Amino acid sequence: MRSFVLKGHILHSRDKDRIDIFENHYLVCQEGICRGIFGQLPQQYSDLPLEDFGDKLVIPGMSDLHIHASQFSYRGLGMDMELLQWLEHHAFPEERKYEDLTYADRAYGQFVSHIRRSETTRACVFATIHREATELLMEKMEDSGLVSYIGKVNMNRNCPDFISEKDAIADTRLWLQETAGKWENTKPILTPRFIPSCTDDVLEGLGKLSREFDVPVQSHLSENLSEIRWVSELVPGTKNYGDAYAKFDLFGKDGQKCLMSHCVYSDDDELQTMKENGVVIAHCPESNMNVASGVAPIDRYLELGLQVGLSTDVAGGSHESMFRAMIHAIQSSKLRWRLLDQNVKFLSFDKAFYLATRGGGAFFGKVGAFDDGYEFDAVVLDDANLDHPQQITTHERLERVVYLGDERNIVGKYVRGRKLF
Repeated sequence: MRSFVLKGHILHSRDKDRIDIFENHYLVCQEGICRGIFGQLPQQYSDLPLEDFGDKLVIPGMSDLHIHASQFSYRGLGMDMELLQWLEHHAFPEERKYEDLTYADRAYGQFVSHIRRSETTRACVFATIHREATELLMEKMEDSGLVSYIGKVNMNRNCPDFISEKDAIADTRLWLQETAGKWENTKPILTPRFIPSCTDDVLEGLGKLSREFDVPVQSHLSENLSEIRWVSELVPGTKNYGDAYAKFDLFGKDGQKCLMSHCVYSDDDELQTMKENGVVIAHCPESNMNVASGVAPIDRYLELGLQVGLSTDVAGGSHESMFRAMIHAIQSSKLRWRLLDQNVKFLSFDKAFYLATRGGGAFFGKVGAFDDGYEFDAVVLDDANLDHPQQITTHERLERVVYLGDERNIVGKYVRGRKLF
């Protein structure tokens, strides 16, 4: 059943600066598509099944634009290390284990179970270099009912031999052929880990595969200062990190969907190219703090008109909760404003909510809000267990559940009009 009506307190982002609130309103879903929010239910929808959630809050589902499924097993570990050391000591040894499908089945099963119970309805996911394990993850995500892009990671240099690909392009081509059109909700996304991990011929080959198979690209960009210097050495003659991706046709432009995570130190030229090419930024606030990268000036990016969403970046981030990602985005931006640059405003709660919903959802199309014509992703929140003696507004209730709640407050979840629970 993908046609129905929900009743409750409906909230969604009008734009990056404001959450619109509709108390005791009706929210209509017809064949998986939102038909709007109404104070009185229009006659044309009166025959649809109605679920009355009473005093509960109904918000759009959230899109996690950057998360590593293979790293879920060691979330919360190694947080005393910077990025490159952390990769060597934690990421690479763990990813080796995914050549064993028994291990991959257990580990990916745990990942999918957790993310299904979270406020996330859509995700862009890194797997590992292992084709069979990546397809296993794709099957599990499809069965979960969530919508996702899943990437088989490419990596053939500056990494241990045990996770260095020998035939990266041939294996990736086979993976794209095997997964093309196979699932309704789960799609492939090309995933060079980052410039230092891929030789020029692999990067060039991935650019060609993106155009040939019409698949998007995801990777890391300008996360760490030492990483940026390294890229300038590996790809000489380029203006910046983004220009190195552009050299290999992996940086948006001409309809190519492109998602770059972090962008902590993107310079003006890099930002301008991203805007022109339609490159989407996946903001990863907690991981940028945990591995001591820095804090991206997200409010500035929004004011420049760049496309920005939010992400947990497990296991650089310690938790799959997008609510926590919102909190970390707000708090880190306040510290950046206070200690570094008061010319860039810190993020408001409403802007963080926008990033998690409408902002990130745009990578998937008309997603992340309850506008007429948008795909119907929704999360129902029950905050009755969060005691308070005073009267508070519906907006304050949402803010409170983001800061104080957990998955127990999530009592309903819909993706493309299908009820997951």
